Amino acid sequence: MNLRSRNKVNATFSMSSMTDLVFLLLIFFIILSTMVTPYSLPVDLPVSKNRADAKQNVALRIDADLNYSVNNKIVSPLDLEARLAEHLMSVDKPSIVLHVDQQVPTGETVKVLDIAKRNSWKIVLATKPK
Repeated sequence: MNLRSRNKVNATFSMSSMTDLVFLLLIFFIILSTMVTPYSLPVDLPVSKNRADAKQNVALRIDADLNYSVNNKIVSPLDLEARLAEHLMSVDKPSIVLHVDQQVPTGETVKVLDIAKRNSWKIVLATKPK
């Protein structure tokens, strides 16, 4: 009498389903990482060889001594947002051209960018032509 089973169980493990799962996860994270943007302020940086075609509404300058001027009139840093709002309130598409000295700390520039972001003003960083 033959009591042995005719069906033999294969004890090997197939990795093909595991690799499919890993590739699907990889594709998911690649697509997800392209959709996520870091926290930053959008800034239009013109190329120094070309001129900005945006209409200049307000010229804001910050010199090396941290003196602020709006349209060539000196203003206090505490009064800056009010002065800019005063100049831009009657304009349809408000924009600011920001002239910053190379010696000015980045934090001062970010303060101005933050003011523009809060008020939904377009801001362009001016560069020196080559």
